[in-house]
Amino acid sequence: MTTNAILNLTEPTVMARTNDSQWWQAVEARDASQDGSFVFAVSSTGVYCRPSCPSRRPRRENVTFFRRPDEAERAGYRACLRCRPRAMAHGPAGMVRAICRYIEQHLDEPLTLERLGAEFHQSPFHLQRKFKAMLGITPRAYADSCRMNQLKSNLRAGHSVTRAMYDAGYSSSSRLYERTASQLGMTPDKYRRGAIAAPIRYTCAASPLGRMLVAATDKGICAIQFADSDEELEQGLRHEFPFANRRRDDSALKGWKENLLRQMRGQSLNSALPLDIQATAFQRRVWSYLQKIPFGETRSYAAVAKGIGRPSATRAVARACATNPVAVAIPCHRVVRQGGEMGGYRWGIKRKETLLEMESKA
Repeated sequence: MTTNAILNLTEPTVMARTNDSQWWQAVEARDASQDGSFVFAVSSTGVYCRPSCPSRRPRRENVTFFRRPDEAERAGYRACLRCRPRAMAHGPAGMVRAICRYIEQHLDEPLTLERLGAEFHQSPFHLQRKFKAMLGITPRAYADSCRMNQLKSNLRAGHSVTRAMYDAGYSSSSRLYERTASQLGMTPDKYRRGAIAAPIRYTCAASPLGRMLVAATDKGICAIQFADSDEELEQGLRHEFPFANRRRDDSALKGWKENLLRQMRGQSLNSALPLDIQATAFQRRVWSYLQKIPFGETRSYAAVAKGIGRPSATRAVARACATNPVAVAIPCHRVVRQGGEMGGYRWGIKRKETLLEMESKA
């Protein structure tokens, strides 16, 4: 072990001795402002807590202080199940992560702000404000997104709509159907069967990036893909919509196809392209931001994360770009690495370079 590593392990213990009196005062006062600064462990119970823990105050001689939860755990103590001290191990970000995990584990129960506030010892107002500042959405919106993702996963696994509904935490079918109309774009039963009876028309055409497929439902474009051959494109569409009623219709999609080709070449569009795509709350924020990046310009993944109010979510932004189902219409190719390197692209780096080169010349 290096000298630096030894110092990192021993320094908090020394600091704890010099701050004992102040920390004990914070424990006696249940001072929530000190949560995250230290934890106190009780030898008689074998548990460690945050300063604001609502449990009965222990005897002073039974208390030991630690800077971080992992130090208390190395000393043989376990986290208090009532005040959840690990939630504040890394400040507000740690608390928000803990709230997310709690929501994910209790989707089948009523998750009011009052309940979350009581669970994490925060007022409902401050809890929602911190959560939204960190993630950009409310706890309720996060819970809705988790339920929808779970529902989709259950339906794709072949579970009945009823079982999938209750397993995802929906309390009634009426509540389920009112939400899925906008987020699934179809009834749960149709989604379960791979969008059967929801016709999808598509066309294949030559483009500056090779062969291009444009597919659409009655509501709008649901897929824009690139490949080297029509066969590869059609295989990709089958994978995306395995049981849909797919039908090639070159004439019906001619207008949208030509609009896309004009957009790729830097010409103005006659109108905005209607899209029919599903997304999580986070994906919607990222994709909406991408559509606002001016033609011919780029942004880094970090800049996008900052632009949507999630400066620490750079990797999540990259995943949202990688799962974009409608290339060009949502210009994920305009997002690059911090130093200007290309980064990844679902349809290949060469296509990304070609798109950016075309846009810069236009």
